[in-house]
Amino acid sequence: MAEVETSRDGGVLTITLNRPEVLNAFNASMHQALGAALAEAEEASVRAIVLTGAGRGFCVGQDLTEFREAAGDIGSRLRDTYHPNVLAIRALEKPVIAAVNGAAAGAGLSFACACDVRLASDAASFVPAFINVGLIPDSGGTYFVVELLGYARAFEWMTSGRKLSAAEAREWGLLSEVVEGDGLAARAGELAAQYAAMPTRGVGMTKRLFAEAARNRLEDQLELEAELQTAATQTNDFREGVAAFLEKRKPEFSGS
Repeated sequence: MAEVETSRDGGVLTITLNRPEVLNAFNASMHQALGAALAEAEEASVRAIVLTGAGRGFCVGQDLTEFREAAGDIGSRLRDTYHPNVLAIRALEKPVIAAVNGAAAGAGLSFACACDVRLASDAASFVPAFINVGLIPDSGGTYFVVELLGYARAFEWMTSGRKLSAAEAREWGLLSEVVEGDGLAARAGELAAQYAAMPTRGVGMTKRLFAEAARNRLEDQLELEAELQTAATQTNDFREGVAAFLEKRKPEFSGS
């Protein structure tokens, strides 16, 4: 059984973490398989990605059975496995939707927050589990959670280890939407299909601009906007969008 499964529906690639017996906890081989799936997501024909988990969990972070004998050099483990996949999600110039079907804990929470949009089942929960075993947030948790929630709320939550329900996470702004019952996969597929029908390069360049905005001076951000707007006007989707507007019809974007 593959530890990460991929499936295609038109321009939508669904990536499913597939170790349900351990709530999709990360081990070395699952990291490798996730890296291959994210490489597949780079293909031009993929225009939106859904990241989800099999079974009752989204991902509960590190599989601690790998630490039975000794934790070893955790820094090297992070650099070699977690970091490349977090960076790959952020480098994809197309939308990545986390469909959080169950528990998202530790690094699993970090990965959900690294995605561009988060939907969750009403049965999902969110646990910053690091502090509960004497660790600090990693895999981008200190970056993305502060970005989403602000310093005060992020600090209080990440140092408490408190479990949030899906409803609380939605109220805090961690989630875009909570889906009742077993409708999460269908809703995530519907949203991904909407994104896949949009001008993909425009969406991707918007993602890049937002990522740079927190680090740039205003002058630098204005310059980057000008550069990317020039690139956007050279796309087929820009030409199609203008033509559709002038012809008073719905545009049919190709993602190119």
